[in-house]
Amino acid sequence: MGLFPAAKGELATGVVDGTENPPSNEYTQKMHEVQKYTMLSEHGYVGYAVIANKKFWDGLPPDIRAGVEKAMAEATAFSNDIAQKENDEALEAIKASGKSQVLALTPEEKAAWRKALEPVYGEMTSRVGKDIIAEFQKEAASATH
Repeated sequence: MGLFPAAKGELATGVVDGTENPPSNEYTQKMHEVQKYTMLSEHGYVGYAVIANKKFWDGLPPDIRAGVEKAMAEATAFSNDIAQKENDEALEAIKASGKSQVLALTPEEKAAWRKALEPVYGEMTSRVGKDIIAEFQKEAASATH
């Protein structure tokens, strides 16, 4: 997720060369005030999971489970909309400040980055399983188009 409150000072003094953050974090922590560049790499996804004990979940009546699932879908959409708006506004504010040049990776640079990281899939297969890796690759591929 990146560095937080101390990051601005660490960036300013050169103790830290860079951070990995969404625009909203970069802006609210004022990192853009001391770094020359902001790279829009679109390399990550910030998501949250709601986890329930299987025995508890399976013990709920179907109508209650359906209601909870509906509420979670609505809450997730609502939260994601807020996060997107905050990131869009923060990115515009960073650009308007003129203090940090905003750069975006080209499709070719993104492809080279993905290719360079392909060995990680093999390394992680034993930890997370090939089915999850395959699902991730499928989702990542659809997100790039």
